Amino acid sequence: MEEKTKVHAKDGKQELTITREFDLPVELVFKAYSEADLFEQWMGTKVLKLESKKHGSYAFETSYDGNVVFKANGVIHEFVLNEKITRTFEMENTPFPVQLEYLEFEKRTETTSKLTMQIVFKSIEFRDQLLKMPFALGINMAHNRLQEIVSSLK
Repeated sequence: MEEKTKVHAKDGKQELTITREFDLPVELVFKAYSEADLFEQWMGTKVLKLESKKHGSYAFETSYDGNVVFKANGVIHEFVLNEKITRTFEMENTPFPVQLEYLEFEKRTETTSKLTMQIVFKSIEFRDQLLKMPFALGINMAHNRLQEIVSSLK
């Protein structure tokens, strides 16, 4: 089965570009990234804080069998409704330094949209380390859930 979320990594670059087309209006895809209750559903993580605004911040954590296995946080630097979110992303308790993420939401038609994420890493080595993990599989699974869950809101 072809993965709908595409992860592109150019040689010699310390960034990733991730693209996904959704059969959802851009407003609903943006909402999925900016509203805590909806984000929790498709991402499968607990939102501890989500201030969806310029200079806002966020914190997430994922648990398994009662133990916290993943924590992330960041600051939202740019927040333009239904268009873009620029934020930092820090995975706690890992060797990964803070990443910079640019999320762009594009209206294709009244019922379709495209998400483009550019993630900038401190080094090519950190980017490549992430790519050795099941990152592409995980983001595809999450975006598939986003499509499924948010479709019920149409």
